[in-house]
Amino acid sequence: MESVWDYPRPPRVERSADRVTVVHLGRVIVDSGRCWRVLETSHPPVYYVPVEDIADGVLVPGDGRSHCEFKGVAGYWDLVLGDVLVRRVGWSYARPTAGYAEIAGAVAFYPSRVDECRVGGELVRAQDGDFYGGWITSGIAGPFKGGPGTMGW
Repeated sequence: MESVWDYPRPPRVERSADRVTVVHLGRVIVDSGRCWRVLETSHPPVYYVPVEDIADGVLVPGDGRSHCEFKGVAGYWDLVLGDVLVRRVGWSYARPTAGYAEIAGAVAFYPSRVDECRVGGELVRAQDGDFYGGWITSGIAGPFKGGPGTMGW
């Protein structure tokens, strides 16, 4: 069992060999065993998927930018499946700051905005609040930042 309170600050990037899948409307968007996990105190892991492991043609640049004090400027991605558009389904760092170069261009998906995300076959539960985009599995213990009353932690 991993406690998010044992994760470091600033966050750590580590390779994950676990199979990560993302499915929406019955379509496999991601199937990868080459992701990175970003681990930060009080947050469930966020999985970053190499762009080569994302189905062709399903992501288009989305609106807006945000800034992470550690990783730099993030851009957002929209998911397009036929006539269905899911805005800001994920984000990436085109040019992350020093120490986070591994995740350059890789996309992190919000599990709350797609039908299903899995890690090692296990269905992921989305982190409350949707700000951090963490992936909660049975091997991750909280409490987690993001829900009501936790933003000041």
